[in-house]
Amino acid sequence: MTYKTILVHCDAGRAADARLSIAVELAARHQAHLVGLHAKPPFEPPIYGDASYAIDRFYNDHEDAVKASEDASRALFEKTTKETHLSIEWRSAKGYADQLLTLHARYADLTIVGQTDPDREDLPPPPDLPERVALATGRGTLVVPFIATPRMPMSKVMLCWNASREAARAASDALPLLRAATSVAVLSIEGSEEGDGSHPGADIAVWLGRHGITAIHDCASSSSVAQVAQFSLA
Repeated sequence: MTYKTILVHCDAGRAADARLSIAVELAARHQAHLVGLHAKPPFEPPIYGDASYAIDRFYNDHEDAVKASEDASRALFEKTTKETHLSIEWRSAKGYADQLLTLHARYADLTIVGQTDPDREDLPPPPDLPERVALATGRGTLVVPFIATPRMPMSKVMLCWNASREAARAASDALPLLRAATSVAVLSIEGSEEGDGSHPGADIAVWLGRHGITAIHDCASSSSVAQVAQFSLA
């Protein structure tokens, strides 16, 4: 399994540069087609005031902000991909970011979005955008922290495992990332799920091994946060 189409959310936030750099690096590593998607949110009139001139002013300000965001997003996408020789595609569509990403992500192998920046004020996406996309798309979602450095992390990966459908899907979608990691750890919580073998996490470690991924595994007590915190990839 590999990623052949990668979708990245493009906006004018301060973290967009790092997000795009990671998307480009992943696309190059997997020789994937990279799609940049920019959302142009519709105008929402304020609930107060009834003067037409005020509504016109708000509308014009909104349209100016949307245009500026689109221009900045596209310029950054083109700059970041300019000399990469990647197969790229730019998309800009009217609508809300979560709805557009959910739709377009269904035709991608991996979607890259940014963690919510609490200090952002210019056309911010929904605060729970990563969660909405991850739960609604049915595809793998990579969330890049808004304080991320523009490098591909994940040389060390921890897979949190409870033998659930969601955990199984996440592990399967993450196989290309797990293969590229130098160290993979599986962490389970005692009593989190029935039917997970004699030692929780052991069965998924065996499954990963059949995909060429050597993983260590450990099991922490559900009552001991300290044990979870001390579990390391060293």
